[in-house]
Amino acid sequence: MVTLTPVKPQITLEEFLKQPETKPYTEYIDGKIEQKPMSQGQHSLLQVCLGTTINEFVLPKKLAHAFTELRCNFLDRSIVPDISIFLWNRIPKDEKGRIANRFNLHPDWVIEILSPEQSANKIIKKIMFCVNQGTQLAWLIDPEDESVMIFKPNQFPEIKSDDEILPVLDELKEMQLSVKEMFSWLNLSD
Repeated sequence: MVTLTPVKPQITLEEFLKQPETKPYTEYIDGKIEQKPMSQGQHSLLQVCLGTTINEFVLPKKLAHAFTELRCNFLDRSIVPDISIFLWNRIPKDEKGRIANRFNLHPDWVIEILSPEQSANKIIKKIMFCVNQGTQLAWLIDPEDESVMIFKPNQFPEIKSDDEILPVLDELKEMQLSVKEMFSWLNLSD
């Protein structure tokens, strides 16, 4: 008979959070520290343009806020999605009513952008964890084949491409963005 010894985490979440931030960012997943790859051109451009586009729509109406590279700590994990969107009433505040520095909750919507050297399955695992913990919507953007995999609670993932309109949170349903329009941001030719 084989006796299995439980694997002890490298460090605890609290110990991890006391460490200085690194670039590229590290995440704390399943008791292990994992480093995210450094953003490259297409990834960076999509991240900035998406964050800006979402915020231009949601901020004036105080519907939500999109954050890039925001550390989110929940259920003994610390992740740094490419973009985290929080509905306005869920944004944590400090005692002065200002935005909190630490976000100890899951995002309402997560956007991840696949980089060439990243494992799609690792990102999907992180997205599925978020959705299982209360995230309402997640996108996995693949710049290589210009598609977006959509994740929602209790549904099979679906793939959007071409002129299809990307789903958004119910509270933001007036926001319209097609896959084609999003990927057109990568084309810098005149």
